[in-house]
Amino acid sequence: MRYRLGNECDAYAEFGYTKEMVKDDDGASFVGTLWVQEYAPNSDISNGTVLQTSLSKAYIEAKNLDFLNGGVAWVGKRYYVRPDIHMLDLQYINLNGVGAGIDKANVGPGKFSYAVFKDHDGNVTDPATGMTVSSTAALRQNFVYEGLPVNTDGTIDIVTSVITTKGSGTHGGWNASLFHHQDKILGGSNTVGFQYGVGPGTGVGNCCDRIGVAGSTALGSDVTRLRIFDDLWIQPTKQFSLEFVALMQRDKSDAKGSTTWTSLGVRPVYAIGRHFKIQGELGTDKVTSPTGGPDMRLTKVTIAPTIASGMGYWARPELRLFVTYGKWNNAATAAVNAANEAGAVYGNATSGTSAGIQFEAWF
Repeated sequence: MRYRLGNECDAYAEFGYTKEMVKDDDGASFVGTLWVQEYAPNSDISNGTVLQTSLSKAYIEAKNLDFLNGGVAWVGKRYYVRPDIHMLDLQYINLNGVGAGIDKANVGPGKFSYAVFKDHDGNVTDPATGMTVSSTAALRQNFVYEGLPVNTDGTIDIVTSVITTKGSGTHGGWNASLFHHQDKILGGSNTVGFQYGVGPGTGVGNCCDRIGVAGSTALGSDVTRLRIFDDLWIQPTKQFSLEFVALMQRDKSDAKGSTTWTSLGVRPVYAIGRHFKIQGELGTDKVTSPTGGPDMRLTKVTIAPTIASGMGYWARPELRLFVTYGKWNNAATAAVNAANEAGAVYGNATSGTSAGIQFEAWF
């Protein structure tokens, strides 16, 4: 993982518009949302040669309908159930896509959501006849039950995906996740997650290998992913805040064997004044070899003096000056060079330093 403080050398932005289109006199409301995102794999988000622009949201919601028991009906393309571990930029569950559903209906002590999505929407054609001979599409059903109280200030969310396919040579799959959220911990909160996926339910083969959205439908039931993590952030004083993460992920398949990724990191933040912070981040990763070779190891430490809009951990915008030092072993050299957005600048070296400026903002 990048341990993103000072280690994101790309550029990303998204902007949207939400409009209530109709408000009936019985309270029913129909709301439309359009959202555009732009991404560049380097520092210049206006670089037309590499800029990627897409419509990431386009959907309609129907709200305040009595027969939905507090739920919201929707149809279209949207971001959907995608919480993240912020210091890793890891969306540990991501159900984005094109579909429809009923969101957050009151069922018992929690809220229930059901949605159906069409992933990998495409066809395989016969080059000789031009006729469609197979489909790469996957039908994904998501069931979410959230906010189930289990202890004081503690709740559980359950998220599942069931994936079916129709194309020849494709495989269905599934995943299930259980998350425990504990609030009011030293001014912050803690999330513990247990996740398991099979076949395309592992998320392998989609963007960022995210669990939730269907991964490659070429993956059979021998392909599995198990992930366990703990993400904690605290704000015990106005001046001091911290995020901590511990994660273990095991991937197995008949073809590639078994590999385990472990990650441990911390980001302490101290506000010297109302608009100036000193941030640090330390993260270490290990990935075992499926063939019994040496583990890949990488450790990074970042220091970032920061001009901020406030003293809190989540106060944004932030303008940062950063210096990052990384140390890795020989087994990780090829992976470090391949993942470096500036190219293979470190060659055969097993350590390196980078410095730069960065901003992060939301509003």
